[in-house]
Amino acid sequence: MATPVVTKTAWKLQEIVAHASNVSSLVLGKASGRLLATGGDDCRVNLWSINKPNCIMSLTGHTSPVESVRLNTPEELIVAGSQSGSIRVWDLEAAKILRTLMGHKANICSLDFHPYGEFVASGSQDTNIKLWDIRRKGCVFRYRGHSQAVRCLRFSPDGKWLASAADDHTVKLWDLTAGKMMSEFPGHTGPVNVVEFHPNEYLLASGSSDRTIRFWDLEKFQVVSCIEGEPGPVRSVLFNPDGCCLYSGCQDSLRVYGWEPERCFDVVLVNWGKVADLAICNDQLIGVAFSQSNVSSYVVDLTRVTRTGTVAHDPVQDSRPLTQQLPTPGAPLRRIYERPSTTCSKPQRVKHNSESERRSPSSEDDRDERESRAEIQNAEDYNEIFQPKNSISRTPPRRSEPFPAPPEDDTALTKEASKPNSAMDMQFPVPNLEVPAQPPIVTSIPAPKGEPAIIPATRNEPIGLKASDFLPAVKIAQQAELVDEDAMSQIRKGHDTMCVVLTSRHKNLDTVRAVWTTGDIKTSVDSAVAINDLSVVVDLLNIVNQKASLWKLDLCTTVLPQIEKLLQSKYESYVQTGCTSLKLILQRFLPLITDILAAPPSVGVDISREERLHKCRLCYKQLKNINGLVKSKSGLSGRHGSAFRELHLLMASLD
Repeated sequence: MATPVVTKTAWKLQEIVAHASNVSSLVLGKASGRLLATGGDDCRVNLWSINKPNCIMSLTGHTSPVESVRLNTPEELIVAGSQSGSIRVWDLEAAKILRTLMGHKANICSLDFHPYGEFVASGSQDTNIKLWDIRRKGCVFRYRGHSQAVRCLRFSPDGKWLASAADDHTVKLWDLTAGKMMSEFPGHTGPVNVVEFHPNEYLLASGSSDRTIRFWDLEKFQVVSCIEGEPGPVRSVLFNPDGCCLYSGCQDSLRVYGWEPERCFDVVLVNWGKVADLAICNDQLIGVAFSQSNVSSYVVDLTRVTRTGTVAHDPVQDSRPLTQQLPTPGAPLRRIYERPSTTCSKPQRVKHNSESERRSPSSEDDRDERESRAEIQNAEDYNEIFQPKNSISRTPPRRSEPFPAPPEDDTALTKEASKPNSAMDMQFPVPNLEVPAQPPIVTSIPAPKGEPAIIPATRNEPIGLKASDFLPAVKIAQQAELVDEDAMSQIRKGHDTMCVVLTSRHKNLDTVRAVWTTGDIKTSVDSAVAINDLSVVVDLLNIVNQKASLWKLDLCTTVLPQIEKLLQSKYESYVQTGCTSLKLILQRFLPLITDILAAPPSVGVDISREERLHKCRLCYKQLKNINGLVKSKSGLSGRHGSAFRELHLLMASLD
């Protein structure tokens, strides 16, 4: 009988380079759990299908970094707020800009779509909350009450209330129909980062930087319970669809909580760092995190997670007696939301506070919308996700399949073991089953060879060296011991050669250092290149890379040919240095180079301009040569592939 394969409870699904610059915001589609939207410092909003490598659509129009993004419930509209305070709404099915909303005086920190009507709520660093009518392109109402930036907004499931969380340590509940605050929930001692409504009951959860999660009764307007002892600031929480528990995305772990009484059902180790958003689909929890320009997605198998009943782990230290009684199964403790059968009524129109909020479409708005574009990057994925919704079908929509769990194998555990964590055995127990030596899993990591193609920058033992290589061959089987002199002579083999190499390198570095002390960076680099030793060039570039202001255009002409050599090196540290230097050059000089080359010729003789033009042409030619190399390596896996994909995005204008 075949031995059953033990699969993982949590695993990393993929990592992508989402933007040409840093990622500043992201959101998952809650309905499907398969659509991801990211906002970046490059002023773009990119859409992705989870577990697919290519961008589906790129939305342009913002002129400052995108600070907040949100998808509506059917995942047909997306809203994005920028650092300048502007808000743009796109229709994803039509692939076009729908609305541009102006009015906030500072960056947009939070957004949410109304669950039924065509309304959007926005919270800003200017402390204001605004409710926008997408159809009329105007601000319906402004809510004032917070004294600091509004970090999170959520509409209630019935669409009648709006909850807001802010840096002023408070949570507020607003009545949309009456246009006023219903209640304020104090209690947190730090900025409140997130709020979530219970899917059915009159209950609200809030997570704060004070490392607590508080549950609020929305009938009595009082605290129900408080979860303490979170490992770090709470930034992402999500109720289970049936409302049985709350998931909290903590630093490198997922925690499952109940609230009456407060207790922790389970803790699952997930090495996702600071998770930014959560979604649930097919009994799997999808978590996404971002770092610089990269976005990583993770999966937790909820069928193997304790969600009710016996307390599995209890990080909540509380000596108080539990006064609350456990709820009777199937009997809710508080009121249930009454969801309207059709779209909700429009919130009551209230007198506008200023002329700017009573805006009508203008030529300026029309120009903004003409300049905003929805660029479809992958037509096949776009048609698969968005187009079927436009056609009428009598058959039920095709459900997405759950992501297959990879086997729990020794190599995966060894990879995670590089981070010392005593909780590993507890969170990923491997039953006493015989796991196949080579599990049937498709992996992008090549099979290990005697001499790896890339020599890692950090390693525990010398590459390609074995202890037996340093000892004389034993010809007689009975010979049990070796003479010390023989062993030492074998160990010393190559020592003199290595000393000569290191002495020569030290001498070369002294030569470069002597020039460096004169303050002439260009001559220092020229001397390092003239030595014809890449190790010296790497040492020098590692210093120059630390201070971007040292880079000049004439320095690029010297360094770019060396970068091309570094990117083809077998040493990982050389490749990393080359990627860092190339990224600095692209970010600082590529726009300048293209602008100068595109400029019309000057009238008269301008020697300095001619010299600059010559340097730009030289750099452009070298960058074109490197572009082919970067493009060929962008398909690699792991850290190398991510670096090359980021460079490929930065070099897109060269194609």
